[in-house]
This record gives sequence, C-alpha cells and structure tokens, in this order.
Amino acid sequence: MIEEPVSRGEIVDECGARFEVFRLPNDEDTLLNVLKDCFAEWRHIRIGPLIPGALWEIRPPGEPSITADNGYATVDFHDWHVHLCIGEREGVRPELVQLRRTSRVELFRRLDRWEQAFRWGLRLLNGAGQEQITFALPSPFLTDDEQAMGEPDWGRLALWNRLRRKYLGIGPDPVDSAYWKCGF
Repeated sequence: MIEEPVSRGEIVDECGARFEVFRLPNDEDTLLNVLKDCFAEWRHIRIGPLIPGALWEIRPPGEPSITADNGYATVDFHDWHVHLCIGEREGVRPELVQLRRTSRVELFRRLDRWEQAFRWGLRLLNGAGQEQITFALPSPFLTDDEQAMGEPDWGRLALWNRLRRKYLGIGPDPVDSAYWKCGF
C-alpha cells in the first residue's frame, strides 16, 4: 500500500520557540464548531492566552454551554465565562469589528530543536494578531494533570487528529510520533 504524502504546515519562530502551523477557515460557523469540538474534550484540555511573558493553562471546571449572538461566542462555565468575537457585530464600526474579530485560527504543534513535535494546540487570533484564546490539546507524553507518562499514549492525539481531518481534510501524521521513535 502506498501512503499519501502528508500536508505540511508553515514553520514559524515565535518568542524563541518553533511551531508548525496549519491555518483553518475563520468564518463564524467554523469558529463556533471548533470551539464546540475543543470544549467537548474539556476534561483533557487547558485554555488561556499564550503571550510573551504569560502562559495561562486553565483546566475547564466542567462542560460549558456555548452560544453565539451578534458576532460573539459565549463560553459559559456558570461561575465564569468568556466572550470571543467570531463574526460580524451589528451597531459597531467596521474597523472595530475587523480588529476584534478572529482573523486567524491555527492548529499548531510545537517543535523541538530536532524539528520533532512534542506539544499540540489550537489558537484564535484577532485582527491585530493578538491571541484571543489558546487550547493546549492532549499530549501523548503527559497525563491530564500534566505529569510525564512512562510510555506515550497515542490515543491522546485523537482530538488533534479529528480537528485535522474535519477542518483540513488531512489525517494522522507520522511526524506526531517521530519524537518517541527517535528515542528522546
């Protein structure tokens, strides 16, 4: 059997780290579905901004309700909530909507100095290129409590692989398990 070549993402260097980035569509319907897909795995993800000097890794306290109204998605955990501008907003100047609205959605994997993947995530960025939210997706090397695993659990890449298939039309990638195979 001949394996199909796997589509590669764009390699970017940000704040001293290297990432492979795959851009997803950023229309309102896709964004709402991406949020629902990620938060459906609330027990296994971490959320928050990842900005220079601050990395928030918040474990969601439970499954949120997710609604959309007038261009904003509300992710409600009942004790607290997040509003994300994902679409057009009536009554707001177009230049403000363009600034606030999600302009880029990126699946990413963090690469080490040998170009091997060791962290996986998804992030939304607004029109100014600022992060709105980052999802740290399950890692085959870490438990949900961020403890190192003795042996990798490749099943923990299920959300990553589902997102790649659903939004990019590409399947699992051998790069995701190359780190372990190299013996690091």
